[in-house]
Amino acid sequence: MVETIKLYKLSALINAFGGELRGEDIEISAVSSLDSAVAGCLSFCLGNKFLNQAKACQASALALREFEPELQCSQIIIKDPQLFIARVLSLLHPAPKAQGKIHHSAIVADDAVVDPTAEIGPLVVIESGAVIGANTLIQAGTVIGQNAKIGAHCLFHARVVVYADTEIADYVEIHSGAVIGSDGFGNAWAGQRWEKIPQIGRVQIGSHVEIGANTTIDRGALDNTVIADGVRLDNQIQVAHNVKIGAHTAIAACTGIAGSTTIGANCLIGGGVLIAGHIDIADRITLLAGNGVPSSLTEAGVYASGVPVMPYASWARNVLQFRRLDEMTKRVKKIEKQCLAKDSEQ
Repeated sequence: MVETIKLYKLSALINAFGGELRGEDIEISAVSSLDSAVAGCLSFCLGNKFLNQAKACQASALALREFEPELQCSQIIIKDPQLFIARVLSLLHPAPKAQGKIHHSAIVADDAVVDPTAEIGPLVVIESGAVIGANTLIQAGTVIGQNAKIGAHCLFHARVVVYADTEIADYVEIHSGAVIGSDGFGNAWAGQRWEKIPQIGRVQIGSHVEIGANTTIDRGALDNTVIADGVRLDNQIQVAHNVKIGAHTAIAACTGIAGSTTIGANCLIGGGVLIAGHIDIADRITLLAGNGVPSSLTEAGVYASGVPVMPYASWARNVLQFRRLDEMTKRVKKIEKQCLAKDSEQ
């Protein structure tokens, strides 16, 4: 079967997503990067540092912040070219939609409630008391635990695991391998061995959330783990029990968040950040990649920590000096004390 290529006039895209057309109102069929674009493609340029690439680009149209008279292609002038391109991509490559059917190999408990418009894929398991909302698509091999509540218009990719009693609102996308509602790391020392602390809380996820592949979100120990509306979680993130993440916060891959920490709204957290437990991070905080966060951050802003990469020889010398830091501090204090004594004598 030959795939039909959809063509969109630039004026139609502008009518849908905004912007100003400068040049010919041509049709485009694809979105590509500046390097790989060919005739019929739409690409975008985010600033002057990409202008030389834009001049060499073969795209038929470019989305830019400002008009560039040296470019020979049609131009869409818009405040945020990246957002414009994102919306065009969603138009050209829509997410899969539920078809209102249950695959014959799926196992659905008799008392589970599946909306007639939802789609349940091959080998999916939906346990007792679970609820699946309208137009939600559950792909192959996913497991939905007892009494879990899944909202409308959700997309769960293959092999997602949702534990019992989890609550997930509308328009949530969860990628393969993610585990939602697993037990938190709760243990009590009993003198000679650990005893498990039962994790009786739940996970609550708001609407319009996206959760990346192999990310894990632990259920609360007593209270709930809460992911607010609009949060974006990248791949391979660990969210421990009782964590609360505020609305529209975005967290990059390999970040670990220890238990009972609260992260505010509209935060940006880079990859590989390690966040200690039982602390508070205020709204609108940016944590650069590789940060370690041992204590609360109460003021909005950009934070960094750690030692940047350097040649090994320099690193080795610095480590040697670091090992002497305590000795040097004591010597400095001794000298300060001597200087103060001399000043007092004079």
